[in-house]
Amino acid sequence: MKTRRDFLRQLGVSSAAVPFLSGLPAFASQTIGAPKKRLIFMFSPNGTVPQKFWPQKDGQLSSSPILAPLAPFQNQTTVLKGISNRVGGDGDRHMRGMSCLLTGARLHPGNIQGGSDSPAGWASGISIDQEIKNFLQSNESTRTRFGSLEIGVAVPDRADPWTRMCYAGSNQPLAPLDDPYQMLKKLYGQSKDRETYASVLDSLGSDLKRVSKSLANHDRALLEQHMTLIREMEREMEAASKSGELVHPEPELDPNIELVNDNTPQLARMQMDLLVNAMANDMTRIGSLQFMRSVGQARMRWLDINEGHHSLSHEPDKNQDAQAKLEKINVWFAQQLAYLAQKLRDTPEAGGNGNMLDHTTIVWVNELGKGNSHTLDDLPIVMVGGGAGFKSGFHNVGHKIPHNRLLLSLSHSMGHKIPHFGEKKWSHEGPLKLS
Repeated sequence: MKTRRDFLRQLGVSSAAVPFLSGLPAFASQTIGAPKKRLIFMFSPNGTVPQKFWPQKDGQLSSSPILAPLAPFQNQTTVLKGISNRVGGDGDRHMRGMSCLLTGARLHPGNIQGGSDSPAGWASGISIDQEIKNFLQSNESTRTRFGSLEIGVAVPDRADPWTRMCYAGSNQPLAPLDDPYQMLKKLYGQSKDRETYASVLDSLGSDLKRVSKSLANHDRALLEQHMTLIREMEREMEAASKSGELVHPEPELDPNIELVNDNTPQLARMQMDLLVNAMANDMTRIGSLQFMRSVGQARMRWLDINEGHHSLSHEPDKNQDAQAKLEKINVWFAQQLAYLAQKLRDTPEAGGNGNMLDHTTIVWVNELGKGNSHTLDDLPIVMVGGGAGFKSGFHNVGHKIPHNRLLLSLSHSMGHKIPHFGEKKWSHEGPLKLS
């Protein structure tokens, strides 16, 4: 069992589990120079409800029923219309929508059969998050412990092109980790024994409070944010150990119906808290947050919705009940994005450089523009934060603009000035100009 001394030595008050604090000599080198840039991709499936998604001409997020939860971030939010996934080839549109989403590359020929289209395999190229990760990891000044974190929320235990958007390379899909306790273990190397871990955290609190007396005001605020997360995680673990509420239910016999844990909102917030904490500690500057999967039949009973998400998305537009439920689902995803953005905004940047949202870009993506038409046009793209330097507001960028150009823009915003990305023909015109 880890002792308190072992744990303090590992996280140190001198290791990656405590935020990098300029008030401590051990961390001084971590806060010198320009603020760190970070990039997070957040995925939700099955398209959106276009008539409820796009803001009105004034660009106000409050004018969009779905995007209204993001109104507090109006000046740091960019909404793009006109972006299309132009990557063709094998596989149905859900498959290409998901596995070509961040790769911009075709699926390999394969034997995984989708809807009525030809079967396919995995994507044939690296995803943009991993491309940028490799670039950052190649430079000592931007290298981090993990390089990137792939986090999931209610992702089913299966592997196919509908469940993977991150790729280390051709035929190399990366699975998101959707258990917050496994993520905690990955980040801090601790046992999954929740009682032991909680007791260590309890003892750790007094040590960190003692250290805080010697810190500058902005670093003390950062430490307080870290301690708040520790206390919240401790309460979550204690509640879970007593009730067993984080145990996923057994699936029903019908393989097309996916039961989603009724505590998914709680799990989502734990995962987002851990992601922000890891970025505050500079364990990574690249992250992905995948909610469920393409073609997913999640039943969101916490929203009083018992039908499968994918089935609802295939209902005709005239089905007002289905449209209302789809709107409710997409509002919930927007609320999760707002929560993540607020956590970043509430976390001061080390060294007194504003807050983390000022230097982070969250990109909310979807594999389809609309579920019942399976369109890969007008993908709902929302970017929140200041890391990429894109002009805020609602931008209708044109007609069927290849999404490869957006991926290229994101790469350039992170300092990786590659000439093209994915299939060259879809990014030969260069990055989007959104400044």
